[in-house]
Amino acid sequence: METFTFHTVDGIKYGSFPALEQLGFINAFTCRQGGESLLVPGSLNLALHVGDAAGMVLRNRQKAARAIGFDLKRTVTCAQVHGHHVVTVGKADGGKGVFDLASTIPDTDGLVTGEAGVPLMLFYADCTPVLLVDPVKGVLALVHAGWRGSVACIGTEALELMERQFGTQASDVIAAIGPSIGPCCYEVDERVHKEAPGFEDCFVPTRPGHYQMDLWKLNREALCRAGVKADRILTAQVCTAESQDYFSYRAEKGRTGRFAAILYRK
Repeated sequence: METFTFHTVDGIKYGSFPALEQLGFINAFTCRQGGESLLVPGSLNLALHVGDAAGMVLRNRQKAARAIGFDLKRTVTCAQVHGHHVVTVGKADGGKGVFDLASTIPDTDGLVTGEAGVPLMLFYADCTPVLLVDPVKGVLALVHAGWRGSVACIGTEALELMERQFGTQASDVIAAIGPSIGPCCYEVDERVHKEAPGFEDCFVPTRPGHYQMDLWKLNREALCRAGVKADRILTAQVCTAESQDYFSYRAEKGRTGRFAAILYRK
């Protein structure tokens, strides 16, 4: 079985991890084609916070929901701030942040739920989507890990919340790292390097005071240290800065849309 595969439904392309699907955890990483946008014409921008026309974004969300097969009214999202705050949500939170920004969960970069039929949806354009699923307890988490969230080990924060509230055992968890900027294209400066003590092997020097940073490796290492088994961590190996399928904040000089990662249990 392939680790990461692409699908096209009604003109909407998205990627997913089949191994999670087989366990009943529906997951999708929308691509950029097939939508409408003033910001990036013809694109499936799914974020309301990037200066695009709200009506177009909502229509794009509806197209994605139909293609993937989830209910927007039951979906939960949050206002991402490149931090490491994670909260638990449930059916009572359905629709938060989906139809307008005013109702979104503030200052949060990770969502956990123990309920079936509650799609979690976060937005990306180079930052790392990290998915955690516990097939024993039926618990799942979706986090947005930029470099700040990654070095703060937001994946571990989500895992600890799953453990505290639902009794998840780290050894039972399957993790997946979705499309994001790869080590091939992500150069950072000394300031970022100093913020990641203990993860020195995730940086390769390039020129004085600069490094290629491997967010995929860093998130894998953090999860392994928290007790997730290395052979249960999947990686899409898709670099958003190189791929024509995804938005890239860095490659597009900051003027771009956002793709969504969606995760829920049937």
